[in-house]
Amino acid sequence: MKTVADIMSHLPIVAEVPGTRSDAINIMVRNGITGVPVVRSSDGKLVGIVSRKDIFRNFDEDQLSIIMKKDFITVESTATIPSVAKIFLDKRIHRIPVVKDGKLVGVITPTDFLDEIRELKTNVTAGEAITQTCATVYVNDPLSYVVSSMRVNEIMSLPVLDAKGDLVGIITDRDLFTDQTKDLDALREMGLDEADQMLAGYRNVLPLFYVATNKNLPEEYTVRDFMISKPTTVYKKTSLSEVAKIMKQNNFSQILVHGNKGELVGMIYDIDVLAALLR
Repeated sequence: MKTVADIMSHLPIVAEVPGTRSDAINIMVRNGITGVPVVRSSDGKLVGIVSRKDIFRNFDEDQLSIIMKKDFITVESTATIPSVAKIFLDKRIHRIPVVKDGKLVGVITPTDFLDEIRELKTNVTAGEAITQTCATVYVNDPLSYVVSSMRVNEIMSLPVLDAKGDLVGIITDRDLFTDQTKDLDALREMGLDEADQMLAGYRNVLPLFYVATNKNLPEEYTVRDFMISKPTTVYKKTSLSEVAKIMKQNNFSQILVHGNKGELVGMIYDIDVLAALLR
């Protein structure tokens, strides 16, 4: 049976303490990732883990040692794939440091399981695997409302409906952040140098712009201006193997699910797809 060592990311990218919020942002932007383990610079000991949500939630804090999670889960490199999939499903987390003899040797995320799942002959469907309530936004909602809602509810993607309740798009933190990279002063306030400013628009970081600059969004900005129209969807009877294939090919962490008449059923996340490994 395959183990974590077979699918994890080796030689993980890390942040160090002492360090700052800007250090973590720079690492995430440069590497196109949304979270990293944190090690102590003096001896390399694993002391925490930090994600974009942690930064977004604690943006008034500058010290990484305060922002990072100190209570985190680790797994051994010899752990089986199903056992770790169950941890992801039970805890609803997005990355786990991998250790061997107490030392950090890798990181594993739900994305690392997708190749395994798409090779399965599973009967579990997208509709059966949905676990989270799906919030929606209206196409003409003010963008300021959406940003606040994302931050308060820690939801990074929302289906967009029109006045008839029909699905017309999806809006994510990536869409919000990308458009604002035109404001180079705002990016400098986040501690990003010129090279990072060029990369930032293509990275799935989060709409840090709004928090870092304390600026009010123009009232005329609406969801329609920032959403992705005609988003990729799957049918509720689509197998999780096919869902995993689509996620892997498109670098998606979530996909909208529709019913028999095209109606929105919900959202399936990469964590939900891991259910295929436990059936």
